[in-house]
Amino acid sequence: MRQPAPNPDHTRMSPNESRNQTLAARDLRHLWHPCTQMHDHAGAVPLLPIVRGEGPWLVDADGRRYLDGISSWWTNLFGHANPRIGAALKEQLDTLEHVIFAGFTHEPAIELAERLAAITPAGLERVFLADNGSAAIEVALKMSFHYWLNQGRGQKTRFIALSGSYHGETLGALSVSDVALYRKTYAPLLLTPILAPSPDAYDAEAGESAEAYAARRLGDLRALLERHAHETCAVIVEPLVQCAGGMRMYHPSYLSGLRALCDEFGVHFIADEIAVGFGRTGTLFACEQAGVSPDFMCLSKGLTGGFLPLSAVLTTEPVYEAFYAEYNAGKAFLHSHSYTGNPLACRAALATLDIFRDEPVLERNRVLAAHLARRLAPLREHAHVADVRQTGMIAAVELVRDKATRAPYPPEERRGLRVYLHGLEHGALLRPLGNVVYFMPPYVVSTDELDHLVDVAIAGIERAIAQP
Repeated sequence: MRQPAPNPDHTRMSPNESRNQTLAARDLRHLWHPCTQMHDHAGAVPLLPIVRGEGPWLVDADGRRYLDGISSWWTNLFGHANPRIGAALKEQLDTLEHVIFAGFTHEPAIELAERLAAITPAGLERVFLADNGSAAIEVALKMSFHYWLNQGRGQKTRFIALSGSYHGETLGALSVSDVALYRKTYAPLLLTPILAPSPDAYDAEAGESAEAYAARRLGDLRALLERHAHETCAVIVEPLVQCAGGMRMYHPSYLSGLRALCDEFGVHFIADEIAVGFGRTGTLFACEQAGVSPDFMCLSKGLTGGFLPLSAVLTTEPVYEAFYAEYNAGKAFLHSHSYTGNPLACRAALATLDIFRDEPVLERNRVLAAHLARRLAPLREHAHVADVRQTGMIAAVELVRDKATRAPYPPEERRGLRVYLHGLEHGALLRPLGNVVYFMPPYVVSTDELDHLVDVAIAGIERAIAQP
């Protein structure tokens, strides 16, 4: 039997009920949250209603504060409720909220495309806008396949991805992902990618450098291309850091080698910079560290500073020209989203780019990254830490049951969840990936606030490993 509707007076609380509890109860009556086993919220995992943000901090309905150590799923660059981005949005609200982007255009989208083409690696001159990161991956996959089809090479229907990769949750994006937690259930619905061994430096042999390991894995990729290039549209990678796969990091030389192999074998190079773009790795875009330009670059998350959903796929003039023809030629790229080019999102993105233009963001980030590295360094000697790794403003600590053998904790023990819960109890939002405790804070965090994050994480790690 359907339960009766809740009392319409949403402000009414029982004498012993907090505002957090009231909002959480209302939420759980109807909402279904992402990447969540909802049963957890019936037990020890709290559902926290957030009522406002202040720079790197989030404030819940009962007034408790949490330092956002993961930039709210890696989106927030310059703090919650950033006044500069907010002011741009308020101005845009008074002029144009949205317009169909087929047959119409507007200045925020035009300027955004111009500025993205100017700051991304050379040759990326065409910009296709979409709603979110997964949508950007879908666009890039379809555009790559369609390019080859328009060139009379319709036998190219497959994609090469890295082991341990993650590119999103829609079916195409999930098809080129290799994280079993997300992919396994839906495998019967997905394309089958060709998997190349990841250059993840964690897997290098004892004494083997990250660069040497990357070179070895490029040899494996070459072997795959020798067998499959004739049927391959593109190789897709997350440059430098495989984020959702456990913050796996690799040497930039892999990207330069990948670019050369794609040129040699006639396949596209898709760079998924959705999570690593806009300064996360120490440069504005991760591909810069290898001096390469991909055929497609996917951007989202930090593109709007964490304010609104927006993504962009940048590609080259030759790709664009392959679709440019009389209508009856049937070569048009007909992919679309209702909110493509949303003016509000474009204005948020422009304000975000203004901050990069006007402030020494990357220079400040280098100082913050160095401080974070110093604070995490002692964990390298911890009996249950197999690795401490860092690329720019992304750092990760790999927890293991046995340091000597690197034997992991069983997933069902949910050691990382213990770190998460400890963090919430002590004013920090840390959301480990399995047993990998990672840090990806907003760029407005102070060194004192980084100290707080690290102190809470270290105490959380001790708490997680102390229990059987």
